[in-house]
Amino acid sequence: MGSIPTEHPKIRIAIDRGGTFTDVHAYVSNTRHEQVFKLLSVDPKNYKDAPTEGIRRVQEKFRGTVLPREELIDTWDIESIRMGTTIATNALLERQGERAALLTTKGFRDLLVIGNQARPHIFDLTVRKLENLYETVVEIDERVTMEEFLENPEKQPIDISKDSALVEGSTGEVVRILQVPDMKAIKVQLEQLYSEGFRSLAICFMHAYLYPNHDNSVAKLAREMGFDVSVSSELQPTIKMVPRGNSATADAYLSPLIKRYVKNFGTGFKGGVEVIAGKILFMQSDGGLCLWQKFSGLRAILSGPAGGVIGYAKSCYDAGEKRPLLGFDMGGTSTDVSRFAGTYDHVFETETAEVTLQVPQLDINTVAAGGGSILHWKNGLFAIGPDVNIPSLVFYTVCYRKGGPLTVTDANLFLGRLLPESFPAIFGPNEDEPLDYEATAKAFAEMTHMINSEEGLDFTPEEVASGFLRMANEAMSRPVRSLTEGRGIRTSDHTLVTFGGAGGQHACDVAEALGIDMVAIHRFSSILSAYGIALGDLTHEVQRPRTDTLANMEKNIEAEFAPLVNEASTILLQQGFPAQDVEYELFLNLRYAGTNSSLMIQKPVDSWDFASIFTRQHHDEFGFTLDREILVDDIRVRALGKTRGHDFETISQALKSVPTNMVSPKKSVKKTKLYTAGVWSDVNLYRLDDLAPGDLVQGPSVILDQTQTILVQPGWSATVLPRHLVLEKALQSASKTEEEDESFIDPIQLSVFGHRFMSIAEQMGDVLVSNHPAAGGSHLPDVNVITPVIDDQTNEVLFWVASRAHHAGIGGICAGSMPPHSKEIWQEGASFTSFKLIEQGRFNEEELRELMLEKPARYPGCTGTRTWSDNVSDLKAQDVANLKGIRLIQDCIKEYGLSTVQKYMNGIQANAEKIVRSLLRKVHDEFSGLPLEAVDYLDDGSMMCLKIHIDREQGSATVDFTGTTGELYGNLNAPRAITFSAIIYVLRSLVNEDIPLNQGCLAPIDVILPEGTFLSPSKGAATVGGNTDTSQRVTDLVLQAFQAAAASQGTCNNLTFGYGGVVVNGTAKPGFGYYETIAGGSGAGPTWAGQSGVHVHMTNTRITDPESLEKRYPCILHELSIRKGSGGAGKYAGGDGCIRDIEFRRPVQVSVLSERRSIPPPGIQGGGPGKRGENIWVTHDEYGAREIMLGGKNTCEMKKGDRIIIRSPGGGGYGKVE
Repeated sequence: MGSIPTEHPKIRIAIDRGGTFTDVHAYVSNTRHEQVFKLLSVDPKNYKDAPTEGIRRVQEKFRGTVLPREELIDTWDIESIRMGTTIATNALLERQGERAALLTTKGFRDLLVIGNQARPHIFDLTVRKLENLYETVVEIDERVTMEEFLENPEKQPIDISKDSALVEGSTGEVVRILQVPDMKAIKVQLEQLYSEGFRSLAICFMHAYLYPNHDNSVAKLAREMGFDVSVSSELQPTIKMVPRGNSATADAYLSPLIKRYVKNFGTGFKGGVEVIAGKILFMQSDGGLCLWQKFSGLRAILSGPAGGVIGYAKSCYDAGEKRPLLGFDMGGTSTDVSRFAGTYDHVFETETAEVTLQVPQLDINTVAAGGGSILHWKNGLFAIGPDVNIPSLVFYTVCYRKGGPLTVTDANLFLGRLLPESFPAIFGPNEDEPLDYEATAKAFAEMTHMINSEEGLDFTPEEVASGFLRMANEAMSRPVRSLTEGRGIRTSDHTLVTFGGAGGQHACDVAEALGIDMVAIHRFSSILSAYGIALGDLTHEVQRPRTDTLANMEKNIEAEFAPLVNEASTILLQQGFPAQDVEYELFLNLRYAGTNSSLMIQKPVDSWDFASIFTRQHHDEFGFTLDREILVDDIRVRALGKTRGHDFETISQALKSVPTNMVSPKKSVKKTKLYTAGVWSDVNLYRLDDLAPGDLVQGPSVILDQTQTILVQPGWSATVLPRHLVLEKALQSASKTEEEDESFIDPIQLSVFGHRFMSIAEQMGDVLVSNHPAAGGSHLPDVNVITPVIDDQTNEVLFWVASRAHHAGIGGICAGSMPPHSKEIWQEGASFTSFKLIEQGRFNEEELRELMLEKPARYPGCTGTRTWSDNVSDLKAQDVANLKGIRLIQDCIKEYGLSTVQKYMNGIQANAEKIVRSLLRKVHDEFSGLPLEAVDYLDDGSMMCLKIHIDREQGSATVDFTGTTGELYGNLNAPRAITFSAIIYVLRSLVNEDIPLNQGCLAPIDVILPEGTFLSPSKGAATVGGNTDTSQRVTDLVLQAFQAAAASQGTCNNLTFGYGGVVVNGTAKPGFGYYETIAGGSGAGPTWAGQSGVHVHMTNTRITDPESLEKRYPCILHELSIRKGSGGAGKYAGGDGCIRDIEFRRPVQVSVLSERRSIPPPGIQGGGPGKRGENIWVTHDEYGAREIMLGGKNTCEMKKGDRIIIRSPGGGGYGKVE
């Protein structure tokens, strides 16, 4: 462990226990003697536990004696056992953890169910979500809140001595104790849980990151009663209750499994786990090792993949050359990608298996594409991915002789990239047969016949197989681009490091797709996670919340870090590390005032200048900087007990020092058939063990390692080094812009471009701004930034790149710019049909100020924006997103040529059109050719009429809204674009295929929207509610016509509050505006029940975390829960709505804009309606307390202590109750 001195050389063993294989690396300290091998993770015929068996084999090798399996292992010659494991990951994915109960603040029993209220897959009408990790919830009657709020422009000092309910939190902020927990009552609650068999608890109370006293008191009692307890404020004392609560729950759910595993593991050793306790270390998700006693389920989720990152970072990075690395770990069912540029990139809030976790993890992105990814031909497109009918952790494939589907592995086998003779005979029902090449060839022939028959093409099976591999490579490249281009970093500047069982087969192709000219493969690449675990450092982290400005903290910054450094170092020194082997990394979690996006900034090596690093990194990450104070949210220290004794020559040093020579043909094992570059060739096959440092292998060729196949493509060469194999692009590949048939659309290329265009959309002169509905907008708060892509030679516009963002305020008659009773568009805030935000490179701030601050305030009863600085930063961010999109499109044009890019953009639209026409023909047959009809009413009685006529022969439809009520003297008028958006959303959802959303979906649709109706209003009509609520109602109407799903909640439940913002003598009075939308119930369908507490259809906005809400604004959130029983009854019940109860701590103007308060969401096919929503104002006057129904749309001036309660609608049911 570490560099602890020993009298005799001892063995360091590193083990990565994966789902299929367990990898082992062993190293005798102070020597160069290494041993590596793989064994099956589950092999009950031969051994009980794979890691124990691995240790036994290591000792046999080093001792030179036979050690019987039935004997306990003596660890006298073992210095350390380092392990990574997928136990926690698999338990989380499969929901196979410990029974756990959650203890949380009263009013928030359903908080983790609702989460951020966004649904995971926007076009999935079923809104499928994985089940929660806890089995039951107990609400504890305790409560604290913030006394001050950040958005207060009139802050005053607080004297806590004058109020016994006020205390100072851990950051120095003042906390108000609203309810002290009753420990006697809590003991009764805990006794009930214990009697029900629960032994594992998670505790998460409001603001516990700041004031953990209540957490600690309840945890102490629970532990005394025999519970295992995971406390959110101990695990990660960071703001945001939802991810912190999820983290505590995950820890309670997973940690008992970890403890049981370690205990059972210890039974294989003399003296048990207690005797070897100081020798067992586990790799954590953050890339640091810890003693097994400190290894928890929460920090184990990326245990194995983290080892891989450490492995390539320490074995392939050259600190002198500083060329960044991209890790590419391709496994059976997925591929992990990561980046290393001299420091480890950590993320602190991630989502794994639909659980948002708040814990330091290495930034590892996973894509569902690996050797076991299934090959699909769907709707004229090549597609790869998992099958919903096959468990995600199961690896099926045709060549395994177990009836599986065609996969990426089959494609590699069929094309000669995998050699059957290099695999053991372990396949088939009796696990005694080789890979089945003949079955794979037959399956590809059948798929090729199907494709050619459907499309009138003449593909060969080889072309189909290679097309699927191109798709796989493009899919695996998308998360890489997100790590690089998504952050303003050029991908081509990196070296690609491949590892994992399948990485070598795809290395050259993925590098080509990314524009990378060098690939590094370590000699231990097939067991690199185990090797990384061997190289890892023991770590201990200390993090504390901190609320201050950076400028103020810098005055005494070394003293701020000192106690954390002392605490972290003490832990490592107590574990035997000499002081000289302990290093420290110091961090501040920083953000600009008024923003929520924070960055964890590491202290520079030679200064304390956090500000410069933050400013530069913020610009790189988000594309802009702000002239605002920098705030400190957290202070963090990471202590590292360094692992010594693994210093090797770097790749660049080896390339310079090792003389290279063309490999001798005699070293070729044989010639083998390989399909590459469109032809079959006889290429040389080499065994890596037969090659010597300096051997240069030209492609095309195949190199066999002990556990993987490495393909050297044409135009590439492979150089053998002492510890690496380096692939370098030697020749320019054939141009992708060569002449081709202008009219022919290649389905393979079409599929590749589909992925590429979606990748650009995910990331992304003069710049225009527009928000007016008459110019294609939705409602005024949705501001569009539009940038042209100009041809350098002709100055013609080639493309337009646009980004739309909802701005929290743009002025008007109420805070939040969502007025419930607006009658004219000027009452809803600033509007601009077209305005040059940037002209000849200059940001037009003066003109923008006139449009957003001054002009709106000239109308009666209106103000300018209350969020001017946010508006400016949001517009700049939108501009940067556009520029990024432009650069990616230009790169695509440079790679393929303008005509090819334009052709396939048109081809993607044509493909979408074809898919929708096929859908319409199917619907025509289901309804026997009869028209599809639906009628519904807004709460004010306004009628929406819809009749859909489908022409089966053409595969087209007329969608006719004739009969819809005329323009409204209100704000539920919906610009025409909204109805088109609702239609395209429904069509894309009914298609239920992963295709890029584009205009082609609407090509078969003729929409009739009579002028003068509220779905096609005049230019001056108020429209703010049309985008949020009428859009939902139109969507439900179209779904009703298709009989696809019952009505969902039918509203966004818009809530705004704020004050100030009035312009006086040209100066805006300080204030704020807050806007949120609130989830409800989704409608049930033919095979599913509705989901509760989610956003539906035309919105998927996240809701502010309860702790962030109270920290920034003057309010107390008393409840956020599921409104039980509000979903409609039926064979499949509708989802339930939500309850949101907010108390205000100062006078504010509050507005609600909602639908479904009069007419409930209907069910279909005999299903019952969901409950109507309710908006309630709780106030008091001289006569006492009052509860006032606000109706669906209202504005009121609320006093301190008043509350607004929103009860959102449920979804309709489907089918009669049986």
